[in-house]
Amino acid sequence: MAAMASMMKLPGLPDLGRCLVMGVVNVTPDSFSDGGDWFDHGRAIEHGLRLVDEGADIIDVGGESTRPGAQRVSRDEELRRIGPVVRELVRQGVPVSIDTMRAEVAEHAVEAGAALVNDVSGGLADPAMARLVAKSGVAYVVMHWRGHSHDMQNRAVYTDVVHEVHEELRQRMEAMIAEGVDPGQIVLDPGLGFSKRPDRGHNWALLAEMDRFHELGRPLLIAGSRKRFLGRLLADADGRDRPFTECDAATAALSTLAAANGAWCVRVHDVAPTADAVRVAAAWSSGGAALDEGRADPVGGRSRR
Repeated sequence: MAAMASMMKLPGLPDLGRCLVMGVVNVTPDSFSDGGDWFDHGRAIEHGLRLVDEGADIIDVGGESTRPGAQRVSRDEELRRIGPVVRELVRQGVPVSIDTMRAEVAEHAVEAGAALVNDVSGGLADPAMARLVAKSGVAYVVMHWRGHSHDMQNRAVYTDVVHEVHEELRQRMEAMIAEGVDPGQIVLDPGLGFSKRPDRGHNWALLAEMDRFHELGRPLLIAGSRKRFLGRLLADADGRDRPFTECDAATAALSTLAAANGAWCVRVHDVAPTADAVRVAAAWSSGGAALDEGRADPVGGRSRR
């Protein structure tokens, strides 16, 4: 089941016979690990192209931070942030994902050529999202979500986190299908870090039971890059969490395990180590079959597209 899930084809997105790598471009001043780094349009575009050269298969462009405690920005500001970045990356042949909870922002990006809508609310934040996704036919990430950033951690109360996240994610998927979204458009994301407490083992429990989510029959996106549960795991002797930007080796380890367990895609900030990791996982899982058949998957850049 795991290997099958990772190989599912989605409209408009690469099918490389292995777990894909999604590189993050946050066009925001306040994202949790890189806020402000790529707020300038030119720098954001340059960063996206650099991530492709380092091995990213998809670039996820977001104009609104979803870190715990973040406040929402206006629709117009979100559009201002993402518009030029999405257009230029698409123009240069890059498969683009738009990270947004707003149907109007998603529509703008899809019209500009984005191939995937990555909605952390799973359609709950904007009732118009299902109609937009159904009409456009674009691939769509349904993430497990219990509320907006300002209070989502207060909602991280579970009796059985794996069972409850599984059921809530299934219900959201079925709700989107009932509103006209084709099941073949849907990717599922268990929502690591979103209403999941790093001090209660929620994220690790979900990762340890990834097979439960494969039962839902759709590709899985795993997005654990630099998240607090990694920093908590790697805390120093005084109990201080490891800084976000010093968790990239741990992220690559997580990516390896997720890929080996059938993830369709992993979403990361530091692409190069994970680009290597998913190839190692693919060779390991196949016993090197791709190499034996002359189908090695080199880490290239835009020249491969």
